[in-house]
Amino acid sequence: MMDLPIDFCRRMEQMLEEEYRAFYDSYRQPRTQGLRLNTAKVEEKAFVKQAPFTLEKIPWAQHGYYYPEQQRPGKHPYHEAGLYYIQEPSAMAVVELLDPQPGEKILDLCAAPGGKTTQIADRLQGKGFLLANEFHAGRAKILSQNVERMGIRNAVVTNESPQRLAERFTGYFDRILVDAPCSGEGMFRKNPLAAEEWSRQNVELCAVRQLEILQAAASMLKPEGRMVYSTCTFSPEENERVIEQFCALSPQFEIEKVQGNALFSAGRPEWGNGNETICRTFRLWPHRLRGEGHFIAVLRKKDGVAEKVTQYQAKPVDRAVMQQYQAFAVEYLRTSMEGEVSLFGESLCLVPPEMIDMQRLRVLRPGLQIGMAKKNRFEPSHALALSLQQQEFALSADFAADSPEIMDYLKGQTIASEGKKGWCLVTVDGYSLGFGKRSGGVIKNHYPKGLRWN
Repeated sequence: MMDLPIDFCRRMEQMLEEEYRAFYDSYRQPRTQGLRLNTAKVEEKAFVKQAPFTLEKIPWAQHGYYYPEQQRPGKHPYHEAGLYYIQEPSAMAVVELLDPQPGEKILDLCAAPGGKTTQIADRLQGKGFLLANEFHAGRAKILSQNVERMGIRNAVVTNESPQRLAERFTGYFDRILVDAPCSGEGMFRKNPLAAEEWSRQNVELCAVRQLEILQAAASMLKPEGRMVYSTCTFSPEENERVIEQFCALSPQFEIEKVQGNALFSAGRPEWGNGNETICRTFRLWPHRLRGEGHFIAVLRKKDGVAEKVTQYQAKPVDRAVMQQYQAFAVEYLRTSMEGEVSLFGESLCLVPPEMIDMQRLRVLRPGLQIGMAKKNRFEPSHALALSLQQQEFALSADFAADSPEIMDYLKGQTIASEGKKGWCLVTVDGYSLGFGKRSGGVIKNHYPKGLRWN
């Protein structure tokens, strides 16, 4: 069993009293493993029936499943094809309570590494607008990579502070997720380093930062909009007390009464200042369910201001470059791509129709990267490949997940394939994996070097 901080244990014993022993003993158990299917790419019933892993439904997650740790689905070609996202089971509850609807405008304010972002995107079903933001640059890049792997077309990724975004998006979003940076107490089993770094001082610092983030997020929500605040920690300072302080400072908000899973516990008014509506919040305890620790509060904005925003003005694309892309699209694409083609750096991107003005903001991904013009030719991007179904591209080469060709492709090697010359969508059991270029009976590999298997 891992070593837990002494001060942490003392506090938890005071909080849980007779339940403390069961809570403490939960750390003797192995942590649970979960994945969430990407229904934009797979049909759930068929995949579960044929999956090469043992899957067991997670009761509170629409497309979530437990799996045995030893089966390691993160090391399978299906993972690289974006068929699922490896996600801690309790974390899946957060977006279920956010309840995004197709066509809405959603902000995931503290989004890295991308589990909840990609879950929101799955619920949007390609309709609406998703802004995924992460303040830390390195983590923002990981977020962007996961958005790409899951084939999401209608998401924009930014690397900004909440305060900077608040200046631009007053009253814009239908729903906002604030999965706040926290002391990580609920993830000690998953991340033992969090236990080593834990301190009471850090808990207090996190609580101050969380309130600041919530206040910035509040101004970006539409009247009657829903905002969900979540942490993966047990401390009342970061949970009940942050929500109480926020509601006191923001009277236009109230804790919304929503139905949670029967395995969820209620927040505790006595751990705050006695506000009874704290009972409407949720706590997920590792000794009461198969998952790690989480706190979730659903907030509703009763009134406020929705300011008109400036729509995005696409940068004009050089005529020759546009012609190259259009020629590629006519020859290969068998689907319509919603959005406006715009130049971003040297790449062509498909910008979501709801995109607003992003000038002077750090944008990592302004939508779906399509590709770039190179020496009088157009080269499609890996992101485009992962956003396509097999039937949406003219040429494809399909191989079984356990085939030597798929292993060679993931390692960046050429693979044998007879067929028409040209750009080819390499698929694994019918699911898009990346591009190659076929000529003379072989496919030249275009799988990104940074993603290749050793």
